[in-house]
Amino acid sequence: MGEIATSEKQITLFYHSKSVRAKKTLAYAKAEGLPILEIDLLKNKITGTQVIELANRLNLNVSDLVNQEHSSYKSNFEHHDFSTNDWIKMIQKNPEIMKQPIALRGDITILVETPSDIIKI
Repeated sequence: MGEIATSEKQITLFYHSKSVRAKKTLAYAKAEGLPILEIDLLKNKITGTQVIELANRLNLNVSDLVNQEHSSYKSNFEHHDFSTNDWIKMIQKNPEIMKQPIALRGDITILVETPSDIIKI
């Protein structure tokens, strides 16, 4: 069992509040009446275990959770092959570089590409 608690009755949404896609996804979910547990990565520190769990649930490597096109990534890091622990530390210190929003409901986890994706779970 993972560190992230999930429920069939609500959607847990990992996002950051400055993200336009996240704001639209939250608005869409609320308009649809979906019960949402919001976890704003800019306000709530994510643990290394949670980062690994999210990557595993999405069938991704931790490095794949990093948006290397984000301006914060480009201004602070050069393109490298980092260790998993390095990627985790980068996400923890710069949560805005993590690809998001990530929605979880029960055993289902998706990386939200468009706001309407939230109804898929």
